[in-house]
Amino acid sequence: MARKMLRDGEQKEYDFDLFVIGAGSGGVRASRTSAGFGAKVAICELPFHPISSEVVGGVGGTCVIRGCVPKKILVYGSAFRGEFEDARNFGWELDEDIKFNWKKLLHNKTQEIQRLNGIYKRLLTNSSVTMIEGEGKVAGPHEVEVTQLDGSVQKYTAKNILIATGSRAQRVKIPGEELAITSDEALSLEDLPKRAVILGGGYIAVEFASIWRGMGATVDLFYRKELPLRGFDDEMRAAVTKNLEGRGIKLHPQSTLTELSKTDEGIRVVTDHGDELIADVVLFATGRAPNTKRLNLEAVGVETDRTGAIKVDEYSRTNVPSIWAVGDVTNRMNLTPVALMEGTCFSKTVFGGEPTKPDYKDIPCAVFCIPPLSVVGLSEQQALEQATSDVLIFTSSFTPMKNTISGRQEKTVMKLIVDSATDRVIGASMCGPDAPEIMQGIAVAMKCGATKKQFDSTVGIHPSAAEEFVTMRTLTRRLTVEPKI
Repeated sequence: MARKMLRDGEQKEYDFDLFVIGAGSGGVRASRTSAGFGAKVAICELPFHPISSEVVGGVGGTCVIRGCVPKKILVYGSAFRGEFEDARNFGWELDEDIKFNWKKLLHNKTQEIQRLNGIYKRLLTNSSVTMIEGEGKVAGPHEVEVTQLDGSVQKYTAKNILIATGSRAQRVKIPGEELAITSDEALSLEDLPKRAVILGGGYIAVEFASIWRGMGATVDLFYRKELPLRGFDDEMRAAVTKNLEGRGIKLHPQSTLTELSKTDEGIRVVTDHGDELIADVVLFATGRAPNTKRLNLEAVGVETDRTGAIKVDEYSRTNVPSIWAVGDVTNRMNLTPVALMEGTCFSKTVFGGEPTKPDYKDIPCAVFCIPPLSVVGLSEQQALEQATSDVLIFTSSFTPMKNTISGRQEKTVMKLIVDSATDRVIGASMCGPDAPEIMQGIAVAMKCGATKKQFDSTVGIHPSAAEEFVTMRTLTRRLTVEPKI
């Protein structure tokens, strides 16, 4: 039965209170929470496939199918190589010929994402959300058009439309670009490459460099800046760089690729410095673009920026009052938990009677290189730009207990950034084993407004790396902030 809604003083009927285009993390969360508030909800998504395109996708979206989850599975798999090496000094006598079966890991990874895809579908069904398979596009301020697998088109009306179509990996426009792959394909390669070239300095590039190197491939990583991971704390970037080199990854800073070509030996790669090398696979990890091209947004007047991202206000509303957007398609902070937060806030705002803005302050994140990097709050550079009083820096660099026995030359680096006027901890970062697990707890403390004095008065867990965060009592440096005119 169509829903009756009041609009401009007149009664108007709609098929749904909410129609969501895109069943990734943000869309699924928004659908379920909206249904929980009593809304009649429908959601559409493309058919399942591990590698996305304009015609395939799957319930669960990038994170579950071709992002965070499968990537973390590969990180786990690749980390064992270092563990086997380290085990010898702990008394384990291992056969030198340790074999790795890529196809077995790939099979188990695919089984897991198919399982999760099914779970997400059940979550929607159990929440009384109507699922529709097909490509959705906006046909009007209150109308969605879904093209189904057989080519037929169905139209649905809704009081509110939510766009949560995410983003897709992009290729660099150079000769031979079609020979390269993106992170989608990298998670589903039939054969493990022996020689890998990666272009990019972001977290995806760094993570795949660690994955493939951990599985025994030779890896060359090219990036434009002096250090990878632009936007992260410079001290932590330097720590990651040293670890990448220590693990045997060949780094090419301030360098890019200019041409790819197919040869009998593999893919011929030419750099902007005139160097050449041969690779089995070339990965472009050079950013993602919002999935908005086929949504028909122009026809209904929804505004986008120059990258194609949908412009929204603080409540995730577009310039068309009945149309909203959350997640990577808005290009605000492109993290799965952020999309979940935005979806929840949307539901509270529209159906819960509680207007709620997403809170982007002190959001923790992690780069799952080996060992991982995790941060929350401000970097040292950001603190200097934003602070109105001097900034206090506390650091600790040490060899983890495990490495003192294994002999691995790899240090853990930790950092706390403190506002001198309030004593509040405004930034924390760690590069080392278990960093994301530790940083989640630090994030809670910072969200509660913890001060350095409170960190110092907390009893540490011994022996652990985490206790260093509550024993860094010696000031490393004080940064004087010039008065802002």
